[in-house]
Amino acid sequence: MRRYLRIAVLCLACGFCSLLYAFSQLALAPEEGAGGGGGKPQARAASWLAGGGRGAARGAGGAATAAHPGGSHRCKDFSLCYWNPYWMLPSDVCGMNCFWEAAFRYGLKVQPVERMHLAVVACGERLEETVTMLKSAIIFSIKPLQFHIFAEDQLHDSFKGILDSWSFLQTFNYSLYPISFPSENALEWKKLFKPCASQRLFLPLILKEVDSLLYVDTDILFLRPVDDIWSLLKKFNSTQIAGMAPEHEEPRIGWYNRFARHPYYGKTGVNSGVMLMNMTRIRRKYFKNDMTTVRMRWGDILMPLLKKYKLNITWGDQDLLNIIFFHNPESLFIFPCQWNYRPDHCIYGSNCQEAEEEGIFILHGNRGVYHDDKQPAFRAIYEALRNGMTSLGVPRRQALLVHFLSSHLVRAG
Repeated sequence: MRRYLRIAVLCLACGFCSLLYAFSQLALAPEEGAGGGGGKPQARAASWLAGGGRGAARGAGGAATAAHPGGSHRCKDFSLCYWNPYWMLPSDVCGMNCFWEAAFRYGLKVQPVERMHLAVVACGERLEETVTMLKSAIIFSIKPLQFHIFAEDQLHDSFKGILDSWSFLQTFNYSLYPISFPSENALEWKKLFKPCASQRLFLPLILKEVDSLLYVDTDILFLRPVDDIWSLLKKFNSTQIAGMAPEHEEPRIGWYNRFARHPYYGKTGVNSGVMLMNMTRIRRKYFKNDMTTVRMRWGDILMPLLKKYKLNITWGDQDLLNIIFFHNPESLFIFPCQWNYRPDHCIYGSNCQEAEEEGIFILHGNRGVYHDDKQPAFRAIYEALRNGMTSLGVPRRQALLVHFLSSHLVRAG
């Protein structure tokens, strides 16, 4: 019985295609029958062909013109289709086949997909971590990615060799940049906190053509598509220019509220390891500050801040960001801790409620936990992504493993 049903469905499909072909031929029949006598000349070409379409079709159009001198002068418009009765078309209008025209028009009007811009800064021994982070972004994401990789010169060849070997994926592009700071204070910026970490402060000034950007540290792992955190840009109100997660959810174990010797955002400060930026707004904004009554632009405020607070800051550029957003709290969008889940969220018991309810979205392995045994679950996730996906050819099994481990990480916390 099932076999007969399949045959019947196949026959119906063939019959439908035959009807479409028959209607198409009927529409053309009046022109072909007329020939070179007193009837209407041939008008097979659709509007997209008349403007210089495919080569074969263009050749057919030339043959029609030769067969019917003066025919090209009559066909002044291709704006009507064969669904209109052919005999009702004006004498200077040649119809087109709406069925095929609609298909070609749809194919030609596909809009380009927006690329998500992801930036990272790698110095010293951070090549492996950075590559693993980029893998996780590629594996879990949907839209294409544009990587902006700032690295020391000696790392460029290694990055290029690895990323070029992934080019078959066709889901990302990348650009490599040297580490660069303002020349008059370059050494001071480079040594601030960790090598090259303060490069992120200058991204809005370097990537002038980029409207929005997601910056992440090298020790970040994506456990769900970059598309999801990228979509948070749409939740920014008109005054917000950047998004970050709180440094702590529990004030009793917070660092800023207990030890900081400078202003910081909110009750416990913010962590800049995952930073979503509307860079166009950052470049345009004039920032309030405690150095002058005059508001200052991003490129002008950084060095004066460093000079004022360099003896009081511990976490380098992150502290400077906290100072800036202390004075401009309306400019910061706060996203939940599950977008920047760190060992601090599970060392003293679980203190990220959103991760307990919905899972970990982005894992931040600071404190070197990917490379020691203090947090085995962090290390297991890192190694699953690093070792299990060297070719990026079979991601599903490892992706399921990562999901399993991340869910157990929250429960263990």
